[in-house]
Amino acid sequence: MAKSPKKEVVSDETKTDALKIARATQKPGQTKEQTKLIAQGIEKGIAQYKKQQKSKAREQDRQRKKVKSAASASAPETITDTAQTAQSGSKLPWILLVISWLAFAAYLFNQHSA
Repeated sequence: MAKSPKKEVVSDETKTDALKIARATQKPGQTKEQTKLIAQGIEKGIAQYKKQQKSKAREQDRQRKKVKSAASASAPETITDTAQTAQSGSKLPWILLVISWLAFAAYLFNQHSA
Protein backbone atom coordinates (compact mmCIF):
# COMPACT_ATOMS: atom_id res chain seq x y z
CA MET A 1 0.00 0.00 0.00
CA ALA A 2 1.31 3.41 -0.97
CA LYS A 3 1.53 6.05 1.70
CA SER A 4 -0.75 8.99 1.05
CA PRO A 5 0.84 12.43 1.34
CA LYS A 6 0.25 14.10 4.69
CA LYS A 7 -2.38 16.81 4.37
CA GLU A 8 -1.28 20.04 5.98
CA VAL A 9 -3.68 21.40 8.55
CA VAL A 10 -4.07 25.15 8.21
CA SER A 11 -5.30 27.11 11.22
CA ASP A 12 -8.37 29.31 11.07
CA GLU A 13 -6.17 32.33 11.80
CA THR A 14 -4.03 31.55 8.74
CA LYS A 15 -7.13 31.12 6.59
CA THR A 16 -8.49 34.46 7.81
CA ASP A 17 -5.18 36.22 7.18
CA ALA A 18 -4.92 34.71 3.71
CA LEU A 19 -8.45 35.79 2.83
CA LYS A 20 -7.75 39.35 4.07
CA ILE A 21 -4.62 39.52 1.93
CA ALA A 22 -6.45 38.11 -1.09
CA ARG A 23 -9.25 40.65 -0.71
CA ALA A 24 -6.77 43.49 -0.22
CA THR A 25 -5.06 42.64 -3.51
CA GLN A 26 -8.30 41.92 -5.37
CA LYS A 27 -8.50 43.38 -8.87
CA PRO A 28 -11.66 44.97 -10.27
CA GLY A 29 -13.81 42.37 -12.02
CA GLN A 30 -12.25 39.47 -10.12
CA THR A 31 -14.78 36.80 -9.15
CA LYS A 32 -15.24 35.35 -5.66
CA GLU A 33 -13.94 32.01 -6.92
CA GLN A 34 -10.74 33.62 -8.19
CA THR A 35 -10.28 35.41 -4.87
CA LYS A 36 -10.87 32.11 -3.05
CA LEU A 37 -8.22 30.39 -5.18
CA ILE A 38 -5.76 33.20 -4.49
CA ALA A 39 -6.51 32.90 -0.76
CA GLN A 40 -5.81 29.15 -0.93
CA GLY A 41 -2.48 29.84 -2.59
CA ILE A 42 -1.62 32.38 0.09
CA GLU A 43 -2.60 29.81 2.76
CA LYS A 44 -0.19 27.32 1.24
CA GLY A 45 2.53 29.94 1.18
CA ILE A 46 1.96 30.86 4.82
CA ALA A 47 1.89 27.18 5.83
CA GLN A 48 5.14 26.54 3.95
CA TYR A 49 6.76 29.58 5.57
CA LYS A 50 5.72 28.42 9.05
CA LYS A 51 7.03 24.94 8.29
CA GLN A 52 10.40 26.37 7.23
CA GLN A 53 10.58 28.53 10.36
CA LYS A 54 9.84 25.52 12.58
CA SER A 55 12.55 23.57 10.78
CA LYS A 56 15.05 26.40 11.26
CA ALA A 57 14.12 26.67 14.94
CA ARG A 58 14.62 22.93 15.44
CA GLU A 59 18.00 23.07 13.70
CA GLN A 60 19.10 26.06 15.80
CA ASP A 61 17.98 24.22 18.93
CA ARG A 62 20.05 21.18 17.89
CA GLN A 63 23.09 23.39 17.29
CA ARG A 64 22.58 25.11 20.64
CA LYS A 65 22.40 21.74 22.39
CA LYS A 66 25.57 20.54 20.61
CA VAL A 67 27.45 23.67 21.66
CA LYS A 68 26.15 23.37 25.20
CA SER A 69 27.12 19.70 25.48
CA ALA A 70 30.53 20.39 23.95
CA ALA A 71 31.05 23.29 26.35
CA SER A 72 30.06 21.20 29.36
CA ALA A 73 32.38 18.40 28.24
CA SER A 74 35.34 20.77 27.91
CA ALA A 75 34.50 22.84 31.00
CA PRO A 76 36.70 20.87 33.45
CA GLU A 77 39.70 21.33 31.15
CA THR A 78 39.00 25.04 30.91
CA ILE A 79 38.77 25.38 34.67
CA THR A 80 42.13 23.67 35.24
CA ASP A 81 43.75 25.73 32.47
CA THR A 82 42.40 28.92 34.06
CA ALA A 83 43.63 27.88 37.50
CA GLN A 84 47.12 27.15 36.16
CA THR A 85 47.22 30.49 34.35
CA ALA A 86 46.09 32.31 37.49
CA GLN A 87 48.79 30.63 39.56
CA SER A 88 51.59 31.45 37.14
CA GLY A 89 50.20 34.93 36.48
CA SER A 90 49.98 35.75 40.18
CA LYS A 91 53.81 36.04 40.38
CA LEU A 92 53.89 39.13 38.18
CA PRO A 93 52.11 41.51 40.60
CA TRP A 94 54.44 40.44 43.43
CA ILE A 95 57.52 40.95 41.28
CA LEU A 96 56.31 44.41 40.27
CA LEU A 97 55.56 45.26 43.90
CA VAL A 98 59.08 44.27 45.00
CA ILE A 99 60.66 46.24 42.14
CA SER A 100 58.59 49.32 43.03
CA TRP A 101 59.65 49.04 46.72
CA LEU A 102 63.29 48.72 45.69
CA ALA A 103 62.97 51.72 43.38
CA PHE A 104 61.31 53.76 46.15
CA ALA A 105 64.01 52.74 48.63
CA ALA A 106 66.71 53.73 46.12
CA TYR A 107 64.98 57.08 45.60
CA LEU A 108 64.83 57.75 49.34
CA PHE A 109 68.46 56.68 49.78
CA ASN A 110 69.57 59.07 47.01
CA GLN A 111 67.55 61.94 48.55
CA HIS A 112 69.22 61.56 51.99
CA SER A 113 72.76 61.14 50.64
CA ALA A 114 72.62 64.16 48.35
